[in-house]
Amino acid sequence: MERLGTGIGWRPEIADAVERMPGIDWVEAVAENVCPGHLPDSLLRLRARGVTVVPHGVSLGLGGADRPDEARLTALAERAEALGAPLVTEHIAFVRAGGPLTASPLLEAGHLLPVPRTRDALDVLCENIRVAQAALPVPLAVENIAALLAWPGEEMTEGQFLYDLADRTGVRLLIDVANLHTNHVNRGEDPAEALAELPVEALAYVHVAGGVERDGVWHDTHAHPVPAPVLGILTDLASRVSPPGVLLERDDNFPEPAELERELEAIQGALTKGWARRTTGRATAPEPKAGTTAEATRAAGPPEDSGPARQRLALAETTLLSALVAGTPVPDGFDRIRLGVQARALGVKRADVVAKVAPELPEILGESYRTAFLAYAHSHPMTGGYRRDALDFAGQLLLSGGPEDADARRELREWWLERSGPVPRSKRPAVRLARATRRVLLGR
Repeated sequence: MERLGTGIGWRPEIADAVERMPGIDWVEAVAENVCPGHLPDSLLRLRARGVTVVPHGVSLGLGGADRPDEARLTALAERAEALGAPLVTEHIAFVRAGGPLTASPLLEAGHLLPVPRTRDALDVLCENIRVAQAALPVPLAVENIAALLAWPGEEMTEGQFLYDLADRTGVRLLIDVANLHTNHVNRGEDPAEALAELPVEALAYVHVAGGVERDGVWHDTHAHPVPAPVLGILTDLASRVSPPGVLLERDDNFPEPAELERELEAIQGALTKGWARRTTGRATAPEPKAGTTAEATRAAGPPEDSGPARQRLALAETTLLSALVAGTPVPDGFDRIRLGVQARALGVKRADVVAKVAPELPEILGESYRTAFLAYAHSHPMTGGYRRDALDFAGQLLLSGGPEDADARRELREWWLERSGPVPRSKRPAVRLARATRRVLLGR
């Protein structure tokens, strides 16, 4: 695996700071936010300096019951080629459920949700990854995710699940040590045990990020400083293997560049401490536990047909997602309180992202925006992405007679009319005039 070195997540809000930051060998850009034909000037300048750029996908849903969408795979491949990337990355998660497999409406989570660590989920995930690998021009690495809730009846630990996944598919692993910390707080899982079970030879690179704890639940926000426990897990990992690359993620609440540089220095310090432990013999090479080897997987036998496994997984994921975003009953075996925390977190994130993709809405509605949107989201699951969600929210609010302020209602109506048709309303008269002129010129 190519050595990447020290990296930071490239975001438009900190693009200038990243360009000036010393010691940056590579950056990672959210794939869905990059247009291959119109790459940001900042990324072009970084590439011209020899800085590697890796596209990081968030919407493929490799852990979902459906096979990967061809259009999404094509888009990811185009971004890899446009950026000259040595690899692309995605997540071990599902992001949507429902549809033909369950004869139910398609639901979008707007978030990365955990797959059950079962043989069914592993079989489907392995097949989905093979499909993705065949469609991509460069190697694929997949990331472990943070979770607020746990599936009942899981058959493997996270380390066992990742070990078998890498062994069966040859996929690389992107290990997020902040997510291991999240799962430690929220699910009681031991990060050291997960690291001991990992196939470290499959490691592509490492993510490091911050979060915050509220009421005993750790939220992986990517908007807070990296805490000491996360750096400790990074040290443990570095005592077992030398990561080809380590990257600091920050997605919101961006601090001054000097603070980001201090976090990068802390990450380097954690790596150095881990390397020292390895060279002095204080760390031992990880040994897979019984039941995590390829032989154990093959002994269980691959399914003759993935169809039944996909069907079972589709029903399970749809039932869970429906409970989270549509208010249907909580599936048996799930922690109702924790599921409620996850549902509220999804609603808040949905409101925040809609406010970013349609900033006019909070400007028009003012302080009432969040309350109004969360009330809408409670009974209207997202089905078509955030931009569609913004339009649907505005339309529903207008249909219900809101907002109360007449000026705000007029502004909201104008905003909705401008964007709701196939052609922006402001351009429709010009389009009609052009068509009329053409008819006159052609003598019709």
